[in-house]
This record gives sequence, C-alpha cells and structure tokens, in this order.
Amino acid sequence: MPIDNQNVDIDPQETADWKESIEAIIEAEGVDRAHFIIENLIATARVNGANLPYSSNTAYINTIPTHLETPNPGNQAIESRIRSFIRWNAAAMVVRANRKASELGGHIASFASSATLYDVGFNHFWKAPSAENGGDLIYYQGHITPGIYARSFLEGRISVEDMDKFRQESNGGGLSSYPHPWLMPDYWQFPTVSMGLGPIKSIYQARFMRYLHQRGLANTENRRVWAFLGDGEMDEPESLGACSLAGREKLDNLTWVINCNLQRLDGPVRGNSKIVQELEANLRGSGWNVIKVMWGSYWDPLLAKDKNGLLQKRMLEVVDGDFQNYKAKDGAYVREHFFGASPELKAMVSKMSDDDIWRLNRGGHDPHKVHAAYHAAVNHKGQPTVILAHTVKGYGMGAAGQGQNRTHGQKKLNEEEMVSFAKQFNIPISEEDAAAANYYMPAEDSEEIQYMKARRKELGGSLPQRQTAATPLTIPELSILDPILKGSGDREMSTTMAFVRILTILTRDKKLGKHIVPIVPDEARTFGMEGMFRQLGIHSSVGQLYTPQDSEQVMFYKEDKTGQILEEGINEAGAFSSWIAAATSYSTHAVNMVPFYIYYSMFGFQRIGDLAWAAGDSRARGFLVGATAGRTTLAGEGLQHQDGHGMVQAALIPNCVSYDPTYSYEMAVIIHDGLKRMYANQEDIYYYITAMNENYTMPAMPKGAEEGILKGMYLLQGGGKKKKKVQLLGSGTILREVIAGAELLLNDWGVDADIWSATSFNELQREANDVERWNRLHPLEDAKVPYVTSLLKGHRGPVIAATDYIASYSDQIRQWVPAAYSVLGTDGFGRSDTRKELRRHFEVNRFHVVVAALKALADEGTLPAVKVAEAIEKYGIDAEKINPLKA
Repeated sequence: MPIDNQNVDIDPQETADWKESIEAIIEAEGVDRAHFIIENLIATARVNGANLPYSSNTAYINTIPTHLETPNPGNQAIESRIRSFIRWNAAAMVVRANRKASELGGHIASFASSATLYDVGFNHFWKAPSAENGGDLIYYQGHITPGIYARSFLEGRISVEDMDKFRQESNGGGLSSYPHPWLMPDYWQFPTVSMGLGPIKSIYQARFMRYLHQRGLANTENRRVWAFLGDGEMDEPESLGACSLAGREKLDNLTWVINCNLQRLDGPVRGNSKIVQELEANLRGSGWNVIKVMWGSYWDPLLAKDKNGLLQKRMLEVVDGDFQNYKAKDGAYVREHFFGASPELKAMVSKMSDDDIWRLNRGGHDPHKVHAAYHAAVNHKGQPTVILAHTVKGYGMGAAGQGQNRTHGQKKLNEEEMVSFAKQFNIPISEEDAAAANYYMPAEDSEEIQYMKARRKELGGSLPQRQTAATPLTIPELSILDPILKGSGDREMSTTMAFVRILTILTRDKKLGKHIVPIVPDEARTFGMEGMFRQLGIHSSVGQLYTPQDSEQVMFYKEDKTGQILEEGINEAGAFSSWIAAATSYSTHAVNMVPFYIYYSMFGFQRIGDLAWAAGDSRARGFLVGATAGRTTLAGEGLQHQDGHGMVQAALIPNCVSYDPTYSYEMAVIIHDGLKRMYANQEDIYYYITAMNENYTMPAMPKGAEEGILKGMYLLQGGGKKKKKVQLLGSGTILREVIAGAELLLNDWGVDADIWSATSFNELQREANDVERWNRLHPLEDAKVPYVTSLLKGHRGPVIAATDYIASYSDQIRQWVPAAYSVLGTDGFGRSDTRKELRRHFEVNRFHVVVAALKALADEGTLPAVKVAEAIEKYGIDAEKINPLKA
C-alpha cells in the first residue's frame, strides 16, 4: 500500500530542521517575516507542480499566543465584581418580571454567556459621542438586553422602578424586550433582535461611514462599528451574505464579535461538527481578519505542555455537541470523556482535581483573552475583524440551565436556584434577598461604582445612547420644481422619468444637493439614471482603476472616491441596508442625509420586508421609490415581477407614508412635502412612492390640488349635472383607464362622472381611522368627519375605485364612503402580456370601469340591469371567464 506522504512524516529530522528554521525567523524578525517566507515557499511549490489545496482554517486554539497578548490594564478584581453584579441584576430583572406575569418572557442565558464580551468593551474600548469623537456604533445582540439594562442600572441611568417595568411598556415608560429605538429613542441605536439583520446592517453602516468621510460630510476616521452576533444567527442568509463586501472594501473600522456558545434556540448549532471552524473558513475566505478566542488562561499551562499536539488534536476532533454537554455536567465527566480519550491526555491532568478541571475556562469568559482580541482588532489595518469567542450558554446558571438545550427559553429561577446563583458570583446579599430576586446596588461611593463611572468618563460617557436630532436642512421652495409642476406639454414621459428629473433638480441645489444619496441596486440605466453617472459619480472607495468601456460617451460609467451614488449590485438587501444607514445618519452621525432608493417595486417590501420594518423601528427618514409598480405596468416580465400588493405592504409599517401618484406634479408635491416633514420638521417617518415606466403626457398641476394630493385624494375633473352620475376613483397608471371609462360612460350611456385622483388610499384610511377613534372616545362632542367622507358626501352617485393593486388596497376606505362602493383590483398572479391585455385580464381597464359603474347604478335603480348586460356584450367581456383571482 503506498505511503500518504502528506499525512505521514517520512523524515522527522528534516521536519524538525524546518520547524527550527521558522522558529528562528520568528524570534529574530517576527511572525510577519515568517509568514512572508512561508507564503513564498508555498508559491514556489505550486509553480513547480505541487497540488497544495488552500485551507482557510487554523488550529482549534487561540489565534493570539499567550506571549503576544496585550495585557488588560484594568483592575481585574473590581471588574470581576462589577461583572458579577451585572449578571445578578440582569437575571433578577427577568425573574422578577416573570414572577409578576409569566407571559412577559425574557432571556437569561444569552447574556450569561456573553457578559465578559460586553464588560471588556464597556470598560476599555467603546467610545461614546463627545466633542472629540462621534462615538462607536454598537449593534448589541438582541437577546442580551437585560445585561445592558443591568449595567445602566449600576450607572444610575435606570431606576429600580424602570427595572421592574421590563417588557411592560403599554402604559408609558418600561424597558423594551429588545433593542427598539422607536420605543426607547434616547437609548438604543439599532434594532437587532430579528436575527441576521444586525450583521448586514453593520457592514453597510461601516461602509457608509467611509462614504461620509470621503465625501467630506462627516469625520468618521476614528470611529468603529461593533456588531455582536450569535453563532446560530449566522445561518441567516443576511448574516454572511454581504461579508465579502466588507473584505473587498477593507473595512477595518468594523469588528464582529460572534458569541460561539455552540447553541441556538433548541439545541447545538453544529452538534456534529464545529461552527467556529466553519465561520473561520467562510470569513477568512471573504477577506476578514479572524481572531479565535477559544480557551481561557487556565488552559495555558496545559497547552504549553502539549509538545506533541495531542491536546490540540483532541480539541479539534471533539464535535460541538460534546463540548456543549461537557459544561452541562461536571469535572469528573470532562476528565473521563475529554481527557480520557488517550493515556497521554489522562496523564496530563492526573494531578488536577475534578474542580480544577471544571475551572478550565473558555476564552469568551476570560477578560484577559477578550481584551487581547479587542486590542488586536482595533489596531488591525486593511481588513474587517471577526472575533470568534468560545463561550458557554447559560454560563453560571448551573443546574438551572448551563449548557442545556432548554436554556435559551429559561426565564424563571426558583428561590433555591437564585440563592445558588448569588453564592456562585459572591453577590453580597442575604439568602432572603437572593430568594426574593432583589437587586443589588453598591453604595454610590463604592469603588465599583466609582470605577465604572471613571472608565466611561474616560471613553466619553455612558452607552448605549442615541442622538435624536441633527441640524435641520434648508429645503427649497416648491417652486424649484416648477419645470415638473407645469407639465410636459406635448411630450410623453413616465413618472419614473419625472422622478429622475426631480432628483436631478434637487441634487443641483446648493444647500440640499450634497446631502442627497441616490441608491440603486444594479438598474440605474433601467430607470433612466445613467445621466447621473458623470454628474454625480458612483461611489468607490478606491476611485476608478480602469478605463470604462463607454468612456468616449457623454454619459460614461464613472466611479469616484467622492461619488454620490451608491450602486450596490444585484443586491436588494444590501441596497436597503445602505439606505437605512443613510436614513438614520441624523442620529448616528449628527448629519441629515436624504437617501432615495429606487428599485423594482416587487423586490421591495416583499423581498426585504423585515428590513423595512426595522427601518420603521430605527426611525429612519428617507425615500423609497418602487419603480414599475402595479400588476400591469411591468408588462412583459410576468408573474414574479409584477407588484400588485406593494402598497398594501407599505401600509403595514406605521411610520411609512405611501403614495401612488399618476402625474409628475403629484410626485413633485409629495417629495417636496416629505423633504419638509423629515428634514426641516424632523419627523421620524419615511416615504414609499410608486413610479411607472408607462409614457403619457403630464398635465400641469390644477390650482389648489396640493392639499388633496398630500391627504390622499382630490377632485381631478368634475362631471355634468345629468341624473345618472357616478364617482370614479383611480390611482397610478389606472387613473388613465378611469378617465377613459368616464368618457365611455358619457358618450355611450349618458352617465356623468366626477373623477378623483386617489394618490393614497393608505393615507385616507389612516386619517379616517384617527377620526373614528376620536369620535369613539369623545361621545359628548360634535363628531368629526373623515376627509374622504367630506370629499364625497356632496357628490351624487355610487363610487367606483380602480387601481393596479389588489382590491383590498382601495377597499380599506369602504366604511367611510357615503354611498354604494365598488372596487376593481388586480388580485391573483401576474403574467406576461401587453398592458392592454393585462388590464383586460385583471378587469381593471376602461370597459370594466364602465360595467362596474353601470352595475352600481342598476343596483340603486337608476337604470335597468339590461343596460349592464348590453355593455358586457358591447365591449366583448367574457362573463364566464375564469376569475383572475383563481387563475
């Protein structure tokens, strides 16, 4: 049988010589020189035909050897006590809440595993906003909030009363279950508990900081982004989906700390393998600097004695499910099942007691190892850094949950367990207080409290904290958009092109222009924005290192360090994360930025709905533009591209203001109003505006239409005084079918119609709901009238609404329409065809508007039903066709 020369040492002496040579180089010239030589040797071997597969994994030990660790300068005795106090108060807060009402929930185990990771950051690394520095941005892992509240409690920022209102917010005050800027706007910066969103948002936040700096809008040079993630969380596609961007952009202002407690919500993350090795390979391959913090200081003597590598080999071969199990048992179990794998390992710990073995700690619980990793991360240049910290979920919870599959949902500890917890961490309270889960607060003049406050003072102040305002922007008068308001004359254009013209005008404004951030995925040419390439430039951290293929054209593809456009590739989640970074810049960077993100509407709320909800929680401010919106607008693209429900999804987000404009002047008024509300008045809202690629002439804005445009509806065209009359409502591109239907009603059937442009059924419904609530709660006062009711109550006839969206969009105002109400919508799956045929198929074209109007008149007895049948025959409508909803 042939010898495997890759795995068998056929010449140990020669191997030893090479090792000695490398060790001599490291001693004389350092590890960087040794690395350079090794890489050159590998390259030489490959050139000469050696097949050396790349491996991005290193040994299952700490990346930073003991002798290269930067010492932790803190007073470790005091810090250890502080950490214990925080652990206790975090657990007590959750336990007390659940003794009050078990439905409140909460989490203890996640923070228990990561307390040291946070403690070292708070004490030594994380800068708060100050006059000298804008502060670090920290994405806290969502489930660890009790630990952050417990620290703020010791600092005096949170009272006992606050602590006792954990997860009790409905009556005002209270502490949010997770990081929620909407509910605690002065405290939390980023919502992160929807797992996977923290990682991708942190990457694009770090890149946006570079964008601001290179464009000269904010000094972010000495600021960092820290994101705390769970190893189970990394299975979310968003978690690792953008990590190559961070490597490619060399974001050395970004540090990820992945809490590798080896356990997700129900059991092991990788019970049969090793999640740390998997993450190391993935992130190192994406260009990250990877620091593994595997083993605490109690392991150092054993590893120093491991001359033949048997201990390291054993560490690598044990799967995560077993490592989890070790910390759910005891020292005797570890001796038998870990060290008992070989006589040599068993002998290595023969003089250690079971208690000694049990004290062998994991790296993420050792402040010395964690400090060394953080120090290395902040001083590393040219790459983002990820710290893989090996911890134990439920650390310190003992039989109540340490290392157990059930520990994630642990929210209750009985009196005996609380007493045990207090004793383990030396909390100086009585057994009676421990059993009652009473908080522990040292005296204000105690060395622990004084130490905590001194550390934070040196780092700029307390964290977390969120800034709530930036200097308002000067918004030009609406007249700046006169070229749009006056219409297009005889020229046809789409609302998408109107948007591009509006954006162009705004970017040229001397005061506002530089604050605008145009964002596209990879479809700027699709949306007619290529003219901005040369005018504004596409942001690139390295500029343009190549000659673009179209360099001789007027609108060539231009990348630039100071470029204003963010073009994110085919990556809606990434583009939206960039938008969130820009839309929250007023709070994170104290500078108002105005992001406009344009994209195929179908790939907006449907694709990145969780990020859109997080944007609402983040109090984001900016504009989303859903292009080619509506089921029949993007004619030839078919089922998966046609959006008939985006407006309904927009309505689900409480602070998202949404509009479906038909005309360019409507879009201009809406955008201008958004600029005033968000950047002059600084309202915490954001806008979703649809745009179409269908060309038609754009009329000038009718006098007095502004108020109605913004409230959601206005009278576009009044009908005559015939006995037979209807009210026709339309939005977006289907408003034009409504107008055509009104002509048919008059010419073919002698029916008059008032035509209403309904720019937002969502806004009409919200206003009406507000009025309804006010009336319900003020029964002794004169009832208010919803806006939509006030508009329609003076107009005769039944009301018919037609849109390019599912029927529920326009149906939501039904209860406030003071007449019979019929709606036409585009329910069902889309398909490919011409716009004309699609509108016929979905029954929202002019002929179906006529039939719906005639049927409504017949139902009220104004004309005979036979006229409806005649119209169906006249317009060639197949009454027996399969319902599009079911097709």
